[in-house]
Amino acid sequence: MIETNLCSLLGIKYPIIQGGMAWVAESTLAAGVSNAGGLGLIAAANAPVDYVREEIRKAKKLTDKPFGVNIMLLSDNAEEIAKLVCEEGVKVVTTGAGNPGKFVEMWKAHGIKIITVVASVALAKRMERSGVDAIIAEGCESGGHIGELTTMALVPQVVDAVSIPVIAAGGIGDGRGVAAVFALGAVGVQVGTRFLVANECTVHQNYKNRVIAAKDSDSVVTGRPTGHPVRVLRNKLTRQFQLLEKDKSTFLELFEELGRGALPRAAKEGDIEMGSVMAGQISGLIKKEQSCLEIIEEMFGEAEKIMRNPVWVK
Repeated sequence: MIETNLCSLLGIKYPIIQGGMAWVAESTLAAGVSNAGGLGLIAAANAPVDYVREEIRKAKKLTDKPFGVNIMLLSDNAEEIAKLVCEEGVKVVTTGAGNPGKFVEMWKAHGIKIITVVASVALAKRMERSGVDAIIAEGCESGGHIGELTTMALVPQVVDAVSIPVIAAGGIGDGRGVAAVFALGAVGVQVGTRFLVANECTVHQNYKNRVIAAKDSDSVVTGRPTGHPVRVLRNKLTRQFQLLEKDKSTFLELFEELGRGALPRAAKEGDIEMGSVMAGQISGLIKKEQSCLEIIEEMFGEAEKIMRNPVWVK
């Protein structure tokens, strides 16, 4: 079995973290991943504090294994959520969209492990100086908000730049991807898109079906003019975004208006034409729904075989 220092750091069986996907990553999925031996996450995003508290308490009833909360640091209630995870005894926090520095001392005093998502070497170095325990280097193959560098280019450069553990994310959907990022120096993976089709994931069935039906070319990036590009699957909404992007006179407010409420529209209501179906480039690899346990065991079983007997060895 593949075991790295990420397993001992987080108290997990397999070195895999479930992505903190807004409107998707809630208690049922988080507990499913944790029970399967990974680290499940609840996404706080812009959700009310009471909702996040309720999801944390639900997860505690569903699993006795460690799980974490993903905090988007630019959200209006980030400070309240930062205190909430201490009050509720959460074991791990992952962060994005900001610097967690001002919360590090408080979290460490409560025994919380801190892992932050980065898309560049410069940001990875800054996060290491702030005192975080590990880095998630996320390439632009991932679903949702993305940076510019690919996982293949980003991960080894971050590994060389910092002395803390590096977890790879973006474009990892099977054992081949796991083995590849271990070769790049990562000690674990964060996976989002593959868990969208987990049995334990409560996202709308239309969303799951769209991911399963996706081809390799169905992923597209929208919103670049706003400075916050997002990777999603093609639909009527993405075509409208592309029309706006072609018109250089378009006001940014029009992008915001078009995108308002688009993610819950897809994730909860099942509107996969005018909703934002966030998913990564590995959607084309995904062909069926499985349990979290089946997904994790399949990925790491395949990775172990590859690492023991590489395909290029005859």
